[in-house]
Amino acid sequence: MAEEQLQPAEQASEYDPATADRAEPFYVRYYSGHAGKFGHEFLEFDFRVQGDGRSAIARYANNSNYRNDSLIRKEMCVSALVIQQLKKMIVDSEIMKEDDSRWPEKNHEGKQELEIRLGQEHISFETSKIGSLNDVQASDDPEGLRVFYYLIQDLKALVFSLIGLHFKIKPI
Repeated sequence: MAEEQLQPAEQASEYDPATADRAEPFYVRYYSGHAGKFGHEFLEFDFRVQGDGRSAIARYANNSNYRNDSLIRKEMCVSALVIQQLKKMIVDSEIMKEDDSRWPEKNHEGKQELEIRLGQEHISFETSKIGSLNDVQASDDPEGLRVFYYLIQDLKALVFSLIGLHFKIKPI
């Protein structure tokens, strides 16, 4: 039986979270909010690597004045493995290649912001709130906005899971 010749692996993306320096700059912040009849209501979270990269601080804030709800703030320390997974999610989504110039602008319904610092790359996006995939399809850049939409869904799921595990509460 003849041995199969191994083909070289496909060219990996420029950034590989598994082999990246843990102490490199890394920061992710997401904000979604609006000002309405109940005041400034928002959801915000961020991850910031500390010191040598062995851990990070994750912060979460949710302000809803509906039915006199109060501001919820949570802060937790997460491991390098959580940050490595977060970086992998960002790299795999290819959000760093996107441009928000053709995305819907913020409006009376509110806005969403996403800021990412990954190594030497830094991006910052701002768009209106996205209610559903129909809003994505109707935009001038449905492919780019779809990348944003799904990454935000994944990031929210991760944050809500971490809060549930860390504090044993429901974040919303």
